Amino acid sequence: MKLTLEGIRKDAAAFQTAGYRLPSFNYEEVKKNTYENPVWIHFGAGNIFKAFQANVVQELLNNGTLNAGLIAAEGYDYEIIEKSSRPHDNLTILATLKADNTVEKTVVASIMESLILDSANETEYGRLKEIFAKPGLQMASFTITEKGYATTDAKGVVLPAIEADFKKGPSQPDSYLGKMVSLLYSRYLAGALPIAMVSMDNCSHNGDKLYAAVNAFAKAWCEAGLADAGFETYVNDPSKVSFPWSMIDKITPRPDAKVEKMLAADGIEELDPVITSKNTYIAPFVNAEECQYLVIEDAFPNGRPALEKGGVIFTERETVDKVEKMKVCTCLNPLHTCLAVYGCLLGYTLIADEMKNPTLKKMVEIIGYREGLPVVVDPGILNPREFIDTVVNVRIPNPFMPDSPQRIATDTSQKLAIRFGETIKAYEKRDDLNTADLKLIPLVFAGWLRYLMGIDDAGNAFTPSSDPLLETAGAYVADYQLSDAPKDLDKLDPLLQNEKIFGVNLVAIGMDKLVKQYFAELSGGVGAVKATLEKYVK
Repeated sequence: MKLTLEGIRKDAAAFQTAGYRLPSFNYEEVKKNTYENPVWIHFGAGNIFKAFQANVVQELLNNGTLNAGLIAAEGYDYEIIEKSSRPHDNLTILATLKADNTVEKTVVASIMESLILDSANETEYGRLKEIFAKPGLQMASFTITEKGYATTDAKGVVLPAIEADFKKGPSQPDSYLGKMVSLLYSRYLAGALPIAMVSMDNCSHNGDKLYAAVNAFAKAWCEAGLADAGFETYVNDPSKVSFPWSMIDKITPRPDAKVEKMLAADGIEELDPVITSKNTYIAPFVNAEECQYLVIEDAFPNGRPALEKGGVIFTERETVDKVEKMKVCTCLNPLHTCLAVYGCLLGYTLIADEMKNPTLKKMVEIIGYREGLPVVVDPGILNPREFIDTVVNVRIPNPFMPDSPQRIATDTSQKLAIRFGETIKAYEKRDDLNTADLKLIPLVFAGWLRYLMGIDDAGNAFTPSSDPLLETAGAYVADYQLSDAPKDLDKLDPLLQNEKIFGVNLVAIGMDKLVKQYFAELSGGVGAVKATLEKYVK
């Protein structure tokens, strides 16, 4: 059996016998509708898009709620389209890995067209401009990672590729952002048609990040006379162009070899993953957990698809903000970071296996329920305690989710401030709460310092996951050894004072003393990490 349109038609019975859910909508009719009157185009044809948004649309096509599918565009790694999407007629197998040891297998066929965002390719770029000039286009959405929206470096200096496109104008820009904004300019030239530009990336206030990038281009082009003066006004008119906030949550690890083997055993051919020249790991299948949340600010000047019928929640901006803070600051992300740091130190390769360790399980429960939950603002649409219940009892322990602490430990220095610092700041502001009562959040900070040593609890060297501050932060622990001999812990003070890393000055609030104490014990010798956790996690 082959994952192509011809394959699922010819071998439909075989697919179904093997347990695959096939699309039940009229594909040719939907493709025609999508091509002639596109409604939704998405940039960033990666795993979460295929596992989440594309599957939601398929369900709504199957039940007749929608009559147009998705258009996927890729502006960073063209080989995703060329080597994975098009050879399979834009089909994907979604393997939903459930906690009850079952796998739901779905052939997702809602992507009707895949395009390359290449301004030098007249055919591809011309089709994208044509799509953006269509009056019925309601939404352009994005999963391009948080750094994809950056126009400046850490020092505020405009990036060279962005600066070049500021000067070049909208005719043939080279940067991802420049090409995307040039398409929006095409929509402006077509009659200042309304559209929602929806970031669905997993970052705080994502709509503002997208707006800032788009507005920077519009301002630069208009001031230089490279674009019509009204374009900047168009971008800044919410009745024409909106930039809703959103919160997305679905664990979607890279395609796993065990899943590939399972699908191959069903008789599916040609599922080999591809590593592109840009080191993107892609496959014709995706594996993901069952739980998923997508909350979007309901600001769509040209209308929107009825995605609420597929479980997407539309609400006001303030509620999106509360949901995001609930997830990122308390109910999921901090627990993941805790398991990532200690999982690497204790030699784990699967997050789910860590939850079999009673001490680690108890640690995340205390951080979530006891230390974090008291400062969560209930968003009203999702119950925080029930959210943590699902995370702790279903999502993280799911033995079939091939998610690793090494993956989650990536960029930890960029995560600590929001995942733990916000809770500390909330404690500092509350009269009824005492920051000194936080015992395990400091243990996570100390665990990260111990992790930076690059030596696990068995005394073996390991390579920490990539992090922009790995070298800088690692220098503060470079002189420490695994020994119970007295250590000069004051050398850590400059690092612990860094509010950009921890969200607060740990020295100023007095939390540094506990962090140093924990670090000294964690680095006391081989086996000290396990012993320290068992001592303090009660």
